[in-house]
Amino acid sequence: MSEQTSDLNIQHNVPLPAPALLAHEQSRSVEQAAVVAGARNNIQAILDGTDERFVVVIGPCSIHDPEAGREYAEHLAALREKVGDCMEVVMRVYFEKPRTTVGWKGLIMDPDLDGSANIPLGLRKARGFLQEVLDLGVPTATEFLDPITPQYIADLICWAAIGARTTESQTHRQMASGLSMPVGFKNTTSGGIQPAVNAVKAATQPQTFLGVSPEGVASAVSTKGNLYSHLILRGGDEGPNYGAEFTQQTEELMEAADLKPWVMIDASHANCSKDPERMPQVFEEIVQQWIEGNHNVFGAMLESNLVGGSQGNTGNLANMLYGQSITDPCIDWQTSERLLLATAERMRNR
Repeated sequence: MSEQTSDLNIQHNVPLPAPALLAHEQSRSVEQAAVVAGARNNIQAILDGTDERFVVVIGPCSIHDPEAGREYAEHLAALREKVGDCMEVVMRVYFEKPRTTVGWKGLIMDPDLDGSANIPLGLRKARGFLQEVLDLGVPTATEFLDPITPQYIADLICWAAIGARTTESQTHRQMASGLSMPVGFKNTTSGGIQPAVNAVKAATQPQTFLGVSPEGVASAVSTKGNLYSHLILRGGDEGPNYGAEFTQQTEELMEAADLKPWVMIDASHANCSKDPERMPQVFEEIVQQWIEGNHNVFGAMLESNLVGGSQGNTGNLANMLYGQSITDPCIDWQTSERLLLATAERMRNR
C-alpha cells in the first residue's frame, strides 16, 4: 500500500450548492435587478463626470445580525430620499472579514457566530439579506475576499471593494477584472499607494484565471477587464492619508500609469485611527476637497451602525447588544444621519 500524501490536514470537505442552483432557489426579482443596474450606472456616471453627485458608502463594518442590518437599511432608505440630489448613498453589506491572525470571518463563513463554519447556510443568509436591502431600494456594497464568493452574490452587488490585505493578491486583481460592478482597491495596510495603483492597472486589463462556473465546475475564466476600477485611500501604519496632499500624490501615480485618477477615501480604519469619534471630522475634510472642485475625489466611506462603538462576539445574539458592531467600531445612526444631512446642505450651498 502506498503512503497517503494528500488531505493529511483536512478534517471535512463539504460540497457547496452550485452558484446557479442557489441563485435559482433565491432568484432576484425584476425590481431587485433594476436597483442593482441603476446604482451601478449611477456610480459609473459619477466616475465619468456625467453625474455631479458624490458617492457615499456607509453602513456596518460587517453584518452579523440580519435583523439589525435590516433595520439599518430601513433608516438608510429614508435618508437616501433626503440627500439623493447630492449623493448616491450605498449601504455597506459586508459578509467576509479578513483577519490579521484569527477571529470571526463574517456571516458567510460563520453565520452562527460560533466557529461552526456552516458556509452553505451563510451563503443563503447573505443572498437573502441582500435581496431584503434591495427591496427597500437601497444599493449594496461589499468586500469580496474569497474568489468563489462572487459567483453566489455578485448579481446583487452594486459596488465592491478589494481590501487592504488582498490588494496585492494576483488572484483578487484577476477576479476584479471580471466583476460586473465598479471595484475599488484599498491601499495596503502599511499605507502603500503604488501597490493599489498596480492593482487597478491589472484589474482594467483582460485576464484569464482559474475559477468556478455557475454550475460549480472548476473552469478557466477569461475577462474583458473592469474599466471602472479605482483606488481607495484608507490610511496605514504610518497614519492617515485622507488629506489633499495624498490625494494629489495618488492622482499623479494613477495618471503616470495611464489610469483615470479616480479616488475614493475611507473615513474609517487608519484614517480615523479606528476612533469613531474622529470619523465625522475626517469625512467632512474629505467632502471639502470635493466642494473645492476636486471631483476626482468622487466618494467616501463611513462605518456606521444603529449603536456606536463595538462589542465582543459572544457567539450568541441573545446576550449581545442589538445593533452594535462585533468587528470595527462604528458611529451611531443619529450621528450618521446628522452628518449626511449637514453634508448635503454644504454641497447645495457650495
